[in-house]
Amino acid sequence: MTMTENNGIQNAGERMSGPITAAEIETARFCITYGMSAGASQMRVSLSKSILDSFTVLNGRLDKVMHSADRSLFLYIFADGKYGTFSTNDFSETRLKEFISKALDTVKMLAPDQCRRLPAKERKTTEAVTGQELHLFDPGYLSLTPEAKLQKAMNSSIFKSLEPDSRYTVISEECEYSDSVDDNCVLDSEGFMGRHTETSFAICSEMTVQDASGRKTSGYWWDSSPFCNTLAIDGCSMTALSKAIEKIGPKRHRGGTFRMVVDRSVSSRLVSPLLSALNGAAIQQKNSFLDGSLGKNIFSERLTITDLATTSGKPGARLFDTEGTATSDRPVIKNGVVSMYFINTYIAEKTGLSPTIEGISRPVVAPFFPGSMSEGDADSCLSEEFEINLPRILKLCGSGIYVTGFNGGNCNPTTGDFSYGVEGFAFRDGKITHPIREMVVTGNMITLWNGILAAGTDARPCTRWQIPTLAFNAADFSA
Repeated sequence: MTMTENNGIQNAGERMSGPITAAEIETARFCITYGMSAGASQMRVSLSKSILDSFTVLNGRLDKVMHSADRSLFLYIFADGKYGTFSTNDFSETRLKEFISKALDTVKMLAPDQCRRLPAKERKTTEAVTGQELHLFDPGYLSLTPEAKLQKAMNSSIFKSLEPDSRYTVISEECEYSDSVDDNCVLDSEGFMGRHTETSFAICSEMTVQDASGRKTSGYWWDSSPFCNTLAIDGCSMTALSKAIEKIGPKRHRGGTFRMVVDRSVSSRLVSPLLSALNGAAIQQKNSFLDGSLGKNIFSERLTITDLATTSGKPGARLFDTEGTATSDRPVIKNGVVSMYFINTYIAEKTGLSPTIEGISRPVVAPFFPGSMSEGDADSCLSEEFEINLPRILKLCGSGIYVTGFNGGNCNPTTGDFSYGVEGFAFRDGKITHPIREMVVTGNMITLWNGILAAGTDARPCTRWQIPTLAFNAADFSA
């Protein structure tokens, strides 16, 4: 890996070497051939290659340029009922022979575990041949010059063009443009080969202001896309500035039980514990509050989370997991019923559960909106034209706490009990009244999600996890 600041803009030829070459794939095949001849019973090789460039602008001036490149081979070796993983970035055939021989010697010293094996052939994908089947690679990446990248970073800055404002003084602005290409190829000793290639373009901005009393507040905003021409650079810094200004003048708020609305930019924080609790390793180790929940109605019937893993052109989509197992679009939680665990081959052998995939790719929370807040009212019939946004959800909830940020805290994976520091706003009669900070929200994940009131249609298109604005009936807050 190399890192260069300011004068380290790389030439176009080096950038074009990013995607995996045919020679590198042959090197991966050689690892399998040699490993099997040296005593392995099964092998899998994951070949990864990535390049990242970033340009950082501080207060309207170029501050830092970074270029990093990485290439690696991960070897998964199964031998005589034993298993080990190893990695190297040395692609020399002579050195690889020595490396694999030593790796096999190490594996043979380990305790046997008969549950370790490659997934069944019929579970592996046959569709990921070129790596670009999901259309996540932008060919324009190869022709994007360092000068053009620098200009994108400079264009995102508004620091020098801001007019004075009596309410605040802008202390600093930090903008960063970055782009990357990631290429991964997985092969195994049973003839499987799967490839996934994608590009990513991102812009982010952080603005810090100081109010008349000397208190500083910061705001952050970002956008990303697999495609350069859909990256929303304009307005990123202005949005970050608006978010910093909104935080000026926080007021104390009493503790108690209130309705909670969680902004779409941070709502994944409350979904993550649910998906972690569905992980097969957590289930097998009895370290999950959703152990024993498969097929049961655990949550509100309003809650549906689907893995849209194969959606073409969308961030997070993939055709296979790290084992090569084929993904598919499938419900994870459907109408409150736990529909699946994330079970890889090893955990399936250990537990007797049916294998699925190792983890979620692109979780999507289905939108819903009640007819009214009256007890027993049916949910409204949703259509593509029915927009469920923040103003509509605030109006639905009436009064409560609108959370825009989580500041530390955790969720107990075994019990589902959580405690998070939060910041955001108080709202009354559907209208935001004032900022709040340094509050703590506590509760239990199952209880919280059984009290979900609404889920928006406003998940940000740029995110891998499609989690919208969420509203919950009751959460306990302390000041």
